[in-house]
Amino acid sequence: MPTRLSRAAVPAVGSRRSRSEVASGLVVLAAVALLAAACSSSPAPKASTSTTGPTSAAVSLSSLENWPTATVALQETGSSLLFPLFNLWVQQIAKEWPSVSVQTASTGSGAGVTAAETATANIGASDAYLAPAAVQQYPDLENIPVAISAQQVNYNIPGLPSTTHLKLSAKVLAGIYQGSITNWDSPKITSLNPGVTIPKVGIVPIHRADSSGDTFLFTSFLSTGDPSGWTIAPDTTVTWPNVPGALTAMGNGGMVTTCQSTPGCAAYVGVSYLKQATAAGLGYAALQNKAGSFETPTAASITAEAQSFTTSTPASGTISMIYGSQSNGYPIVNYEYAIVSTKQPNALAAQAVKAVLAWAIDPSGGASPTYLDQVGFVALPSAVQALSTTLVSKVSS
Repeated sequence: MPTRLSRAAVPAVGSRRSRSEVASGLVVLAAVALLAAACSSSPAPKASTSTTGPTSAAVSLSSLENWPTATVALQETGSSLLFPLFNLWVQQIAKEWPSVSVQTASTGSGAGVTAAETATANIGASDAYLAPAAVQQYPDLENIPVAISAQQVNYNIPGLPSTTHLKLSAKVLAGIYQGSITNWDSPKITSLNPGVTIPKVGIVPIHRADSSGDTFLFTSFLSTGDPSGWTIAPDTTVTWPNVPGALTAMGNGGMVTTCQSTPGCAAYVGVSYLKQATAAGLGYAALQNKAGSFETPTAASITAEAQSFTTSTPASGTISMIYGSQSNGYPIVNYEYAIVSTKQPNALAAQAVKAVLAWAIDPSGGASPTYLDQVGFVALPSAVQALSTTLVSKVSS
């Protein structure tokens, strides 16, 4: 059964609690540094003030893209959101470096993390970063950002053109998933959408049945955007409110097909399934961001939102990228993570894992628009790419 990844110990970026804790930590660190300097006869090294690591990677991507010539097979499993992109990567790897084969599986982020923890996969894919408990229990695991993704909110409203992007807020969505907003023509929705005629259709909320990074992202958005109304802590698996008629689905593909067959549905779906959702006739929302603007998940709005978090991304890559400060940012974005053990089963597997991941984040390789544009992802900022390069370089046997 997939590990439940509780992240209650990781405060949301920008919250009062996290700021005060950081401030207290800095005071303690400063005191320790002064004491150490006073007790040492040699000068203490200067501590770096950067949270993102070096702006240029100490280890080059090209040095890590050392593809094995001997045959090696890798296993990758997890996030259904990352799955379409990883399959594009694998197809190209098979053409260029046929000695390296990668078997992929869309099993959900929770299962991907569990596979990395139990060493049943070389790479566990996840939309959610490692929980503090997992970091403590499995110190050899790293969560390595490989790209930037987003999440859309889809709906199936008969009589409303799928090209109409309803404006929705976290507060409204919290009401939908709590069962207090039951019809699409509710005043709480129509007031956000003046001039749009919304049919009187009952709302059927759909949520993931599997342990899902998408659930973590969506509940993070609800709890951050409506902290007084939505009190369920973000996680890959949550106890949803008991809403009559609510449905569940497995994976992002299941969310799309279930919503397609369910008039009135509301569903949260990874952006790599946006083309599939629109082809199924589903509409998608313009979500309200922290500045009050309503944005759809475009390359420009995803990139803008990610800029809010570039300088605050820690060396571990662990960060929630919800509700950034950019006025034109889309409010639900995230790093897609490769959850990888730094101790691979053998040297050949370690070499192959490093080559795959280094190529994946290389702007001239897997991080080029050739691949990312097909799934609506954007590339890592250069500082975060350098951070990920450092994390990849730690992989050994």
